[in-house]
Amino acid sequence: MSTVIPIRAETSGCTDVVPLVERGQREVFCGLTGIIWLHRKIQDAFFLVVGSRTCAHLIQSAAGVMIFAEPRFGTAIIDERDLAGLADVHEELDRVVQQLLARRPDIRLLFLVGSCPSEVIKLDLSRAAERQNQIHQPAVRVLNYSGSGIETTFTQGEDACLAAMVPGLPSPAATALSNETAPALMVVGTLADVVEDQLRNLLERMGLQVSFFPPRNSQNMPAVGPHTRFLLAQPFLADTARALQARGAQHLPAVFPLGVEGTTAWLQAAATEFGVTPEVFEQATAAPRQRAEKALAVQRDMLQGQRIFFFPDSQLEIPLARFVHRELGMDLVEVGTPYLHRQHMAAELAWLPAGTRISEGQDVDRQLDRCLADAPDLVVCGLGLANPLEAQGITTKWAIELVFTPIQGYEQAADLAGLFSRPLKRRLKLAA
Repeated sequence: MSTVIPIRAETSGCTDVVPLVERGQREVFCGLTGIIWLHRKIQDAFFLVVGSRTCAHLIQSAAGVMIFAEPRFGTAIIDERDLAGLADVHEELDRVVQQLLARRPDIRLLFLVGSCPSEVIKLDLSRAAERQNQIHQPAVRVLNYSGSGIETTFTQGEDACLAAMVPGLPSPAATALSNETAPALMVVGTLADVVEDQLRNLLERMGLQVSFFPPRNSQNMPAVGPHTRFLLAQPFLADTARALQARGAQHLPAVFPLGVEGTTAWLQAAATEFGVTPEVFEQATAAPRQRAEKALAVQRDMLQGQRIFFFPDSQLEIPLARFVHRELGMDLVEVGTPYLHRQHMAAELAWLPAGTRISEGQDVDRQLDRCLADAPDLVVCGLGLANPLEAQGITTKWAIELVFTPIQGYEQAADLAGLFSRPLKRRLKLAA
């Protein structure tokens, strides 16, 4: 086993923190939003949202206009005629799917995405997906999941999508089930292609072979079984992790690959599990680590000592708080998260400063009151809260940018820091 490269530790952390739990009005984006990055990742998949015109407008507005390529998502719009029972919704859906597949013969994986619970749209999409599978397999596989904003926070759309894919992942070959088979590494979570390539290169330089889930092509799904060891690249994949563990895969606990320190510790978790020597690990990571540390130093001058407040939005908040505090010197006023998964966040919580105020869930009026009373230098929040806070003289950063922007790994560490420094620079320019 390899020796862990020393990483600065706090004298005490927030492992045993008792969060401020709030269950009131929430300000969150819709779970359908995950389609925007998922459809770019799985290049032979299509996401058919079954919902209202409002859902169609949301996806189109959030995704933007695709000029040079036909997007791999669309909406089967349910109108009053469907809801009133004047039309057979199943026949209507069959017709839409048939037209879609005839127009797009490149589709190999079709997701039926519920925009609302079945009680609202009056359609059981799980049964509809099973029926479509019988019709279109083996050419096309049909799955379903819920992207309902009523039930989830917006990043849970990806979690629901990946969890729906896990039961269909191939099992290892029979010969691979022996005790002599070496473990296999899998990275779980949708990453930008450039980030995936960088992480793959780092791991392969350590002598490790790695698969990524989801893959870029649905025909290249990784095999999963007792030999699988997986690292989470995103902190909002609780259901996916449980589904993988039910298949026998083992989770490698680690902080998430945000910043220099986080990326190093994340890579170290894999290196330790697979017996990479300290010399090989250092040789593989030294150059990109040093580049990233140099780039971060420039951003630290602007952010050191600035007070930051996180509203709950994406479930990225705790890893981001760890990054801005430990690597950029920012002071944490409050760290809000929609859900606190203690097992997945154990390493992150241990690296937060003792006494950090952590809130789980949201009562937006109370949290706004706390935010205004605390008067932080920077607030990370959803789109719906940004303008009202700016009107109160508080500088904001849109939380959704931190999901849409490639931020994992060494090469993106300075870009991640820049997402926090730019609003402060803008404020200084406006005040000049």
